[in-house]
Amino acid sequence: PPALAGKALVTAMTVDSQADDQHGAVALGQALELIEEAEDEADGDSQEFCVHVTAIRVYTYGKPKKWLNSAQNAYDAATSLKKVNVAELPYYRGLEAADYFMGIAAYKAFQFRDAEDLLARVTEVPTGRWHQPARALFKKVHKIVRAMANYTLTDVAKQIAIKDEVVRVDVAALLVDEVRLDRLMAGRIPVPNSRPTKSFVPADIVDHTFKSEVQTVLAWNLRGLEPQYNETSKAFLFYPNAPVKRKELAFILEDLLTKITGDEKLATAYFGQQRSQYPDVSPSSPWFNAVVNVVSRNLMETGLSGAFRPDDVADGAELLLAVMRLRDAMNIY
Repeated sequence: PPALAGKALVTAMTVDSQADDQHGAVALGQALELIEEAEDEADGDSQEFCVHVTAIRVYTYGKPKKWLNSAQNAYDAATSLKKVNVAELPYYRGLEAADYFMGIAAYKAFQFRDAEDLLARVTEVPTGRWHQPARALFKKVHKIVRAMANYTLTDVAKQIAIKDEVVRVDVAALLVDEVRLDRLMAGRIPVPNSRPTKSFVPADIVDHTFKSEVQTVLAWNLRGLEPQYNETSKAFLFYPNAPVKRKELAFILEDLLTKITGDEKLATAYFGQQRSQYPDVSPSSPWFNAVVNVVSRNLMETGLSGAFRPDDVADGAELLLAVMRLRDAMNIY
């Protein structure tokens, strides 16, 4: 039965990579048949636990209709078992595996508060295979929960929130659809001819889903999201799928702060400092001023060591939290 469950999992993991929807449906059907067979043949609580926890993962990857309900049923079945022998769980190695993988399922289904609760249970176990990955995911989920404390997230925001790495078009979409950049800017900064122009359309976003959002961002000339000249095409492109590093996000947030407050001194406020508060950001770094501005205003966070990690790509959770805190700071509702 554990082998059948393993085959079901591997098959479910191929669903998204199939060439078309028909092939994906076939793979999903095979995965569901295998996990059902594994459940029928499981012998004893330990095998049942292995199969049920693997079933949670099968539903999370395959996403059949009402997949979260199916995952919840598998979780309930796993956690109701009374005679599971941990020594007989060669891969999962602990009962907290059920909480961990159900936490991932809730996270993927945008049930962020449920995910936070489940992952918190895993982190309460001082040692074990799932402690560290659960802790890492918990930090992301906790940021999302904090960001949505006073707001109902749009579908776009939810999709971006769970991304491990955000790209330039994600920032544009979130600023326009969630923070309402046009309304945020309008009337707060002097704009020639009353409104910016949206006539320029980079060639690489002409047919993009978020074309309008990118145009809005470009119209306000946000530092860090400017079009960039491409030598090959001899044109300015937006590069919608280019990853956004944390230092680049700091530039974008600082420019928003500067434009909204009208305080142009923000962009140079920390020039000339001899010492840095961050072990990985020198006072002479081009992004030092932006980092100090965003960290001191609680828009972005450092690690426990004080490191800012400027060259790491920002993830969706920290992007969401940053823009929501910006929204709070500017009292935009």
